[in-house]
Amino acid sequence: MKKPLNNINSRLRILFVLLFICLITSCSSIKLIRSNKNPKFNLFKPKKILVVGVTPDYEARKTFEFKVITQLNARKINALQSAVVFESSFKNKEQTEKEIELEIDKLLQNNYDTVLVSLVKGIDENELFEGESSKTDYHLRRFALYYLTHQNAYFNEENRTKYKVYNIETTIYNLKKDSDKSLVWQGTFDLVDPNSNTKAIETYVKKLIKTLEKEKIIPKKFSKN
Repeated sequence: MKKPLNNINSRLRILFVLLFICLITSCSSIKLIRSNKNPKFNLFKPKKILVVGVTPDYEARKTFEFKVITQLNARKINALQSAVVFESSFKNKEQTEKEIELEIDKLLQNNYDTVLVSLVKGIDENELFEGESSKTDYHLRRFALYYLTHQNAYFNEENRTKYKVYNIETTIYNLKKDSDKSLVWQGTFDLVDPNSNTKAIETYVKKLIKTLEKEKIIPKKFSKN
């Protein structure tokens, strides 16, 4: 004997809510929104990269930069953190264009040819209504029943789950001054707000590295075998 359709809908709704709660609390989700590579750098192979995480949270910045350089080092690319390269006088106050150019000169003198910069560009406030799906209930094909079922999306605040989505942008620049176009690649990502910075950083770095591999900016990780 078949189970009543409303029981199936109820179970599907509970499963959906549980999956979504997992998504926004512990199982961090990230999506690549845009990836643009400068065609003039199709054969670009960075040799020494400075990794810069732009955030006032020093611990988060240090953790992000360390995880990125660890992945780059594992691919035989020399990389260092801005947290240990930049002097405090440069990190702790806004710089003029001339001061930034002087810092670039110092990096070039130390054989840096590339900079990777990552920052949060914005935060979106989203909410999800935990209602029934009309895809699983053929009785809701009529407008009257559909509206009757879903009208509490407007009136009932208790069925809404609020969450944040972080818009992250990472850009890679070539530092060589003889290049007329220094932008190598830029990508934007949406990261669903997790419970911890550590989880968010791990999720983002993993996605970032995979994207850079796909764009052939960095090689895949060398096998130990």
